[in-house]
Amino acid sequence: MENLQIQGISLPQLGLGTFRMQGDACRAAVESALGLGYRHIDTAEMYANEEAIGAAIATANVARKDLHVTTKVWHENLAPDAIRKAFDASLNKLRLDHVDLYLVHWPSKSMKLPAVFETLMKLKQEGRTRAIGVANFNTALLKTVIEDIKAPIACNQIEYHAMLDQTPVRNYLAAKSIPLVAYCPLAQGRFATDETLAKIGRKHDATAAQVALKWLLDQNGVAAIPKASRAESQKANLDALKVRLDDDDRKAIAALRKDMRCVNPGFAPAWD
Repeated sequence: MENLQIQGISLPQLGLGTFRMQGDACRAAVESALGLGYRHIDTAEMYANEEAIGAAIATANVARKDLHVTTKVWHENLAPDAIRKAFDASLNKLRLDHVDLYLVHWPSKSMKLPAVFETLMKLKQEGRTRAIGVANFNTALLKTVIEDIKAPIACNQIEYHAMLDQTPVRNYLAAKSIPLVAYCPLAQGRFATDETLAKIGRKHDATAAQVALKWLLDQNGVAAIPKASRAESQKANLDALKVRLDDDDRKAIAALRKDMRCVNPGFAPAWD
């Protein structure tokens, strides 16, 4: 598996998303993923599963230096003191002395971006997070963060998959050599019944989901964090790395509808 190098961290291109996983089921899923070879775990304070993930990491036979952990601060906690309080709580639940990447989960209309990133950069300088970044930021917000504030962000995590066009954001990030981390990369299971993807899959002895995931991972600077609670699904996502798509496959995927959103970006003040 390839890793994306950015801001001093090495981000495994395929990670495990954990939204809506909680308790013992979440712990078991993370233990399974780590056992299969996943080294990139994505969580957030809003998911209410950091404690379960911390327990799984604590019992895993994986060196900390080989593990990438991302967590996020919720949009209601973007005042400087609230960020620090949320960060301390996340670190405590994860049982870690640092995280690898700390993100602003959603933009907020009331946030003061300079103060937000001053706080995040201090956390980075203190060595408590190795890198900082954002999620669900549109191009206008990205320009403010990168060009005006000059914050050294390591990614923008957004919904991105074979049926959602994110070309403006993707092009801007690529121009700045900043990774795009795709959540809902399998459109929350909707690809399983798509005949175009299934047909490509039959050609490569793969599933429609594996085709869609490999389409993402074939793109420069793109990582993906599919949610998978069962070991079989986790392994299938890893096996997607073996699929070899050709130009005809990519043309067929390009012709799919590109307006399917699984998540409503309702927190963004001016989504484009």
